[in-house]
Amino acid sequence: MIDRDAAFELVRRNVQNENLVKHMIAVEAVMRGLARHLGEDEELWGIAGLLHDLDYSETVDNFDRHGYRTCEMLEGQLPPEALHAILAHPGHVDRENSFDWALYSCDPVTGLIIAAALMHPSRSLAGLQLKSVKKRFKDKRFAAGANREQIMTCSNLGLEKDEFLELSLEAMRGVSDQLGL
Repeated sequence: MIDRDAAFELVRRNVQNENLVKHMIAVEAVMRGLARHLGEDEELWGIAGLLHDLDYSETVDNFDRHGYRTCEMLEGQLPPEALHAILAHPGHVDRENSFDWALYSCDPVTGLIIAAALMHPSRSLAGLQLKSVKKRFKDKRFAAGANREQIMTCSNLGLEKDEFLELSLEAMRGVSDQLGL
């Protein structure tokens, strides 16, 4: 399996948009936090989270290829379950297990949390409280691209919304320096 350093090098070679790189780092952090919480393989889940949008720059105008191109790029470097989760996150294949549901639900939650941090007076994750994230979650106009229904699929992991938001916020605080927040 590809290691974290090699995975990040792939991100740097294939993703020029710094906000997308930060999103991928945030998803990695949340996936690692979920894996820890659920007793899963933290390294595998984290690397899948880091690489899940590897093809986005190439497939942005062809969503039907998003995920498939990433899997082509990573064939032989990630186990089949990670490739399946990458294909499941945009909905190209059915979500069948906790790995798939984790990547699917944490993809939009990172955008919600980053947007909430940017609106907070401290403009940081350290100053952001769960209460503020929950309030922003209720406002459908705030970070409208952060699909609330998709976030709520955290229930497929046995997590309530508040627990999932808190776990995600804590995980992202751990990489706040890389996110510039």
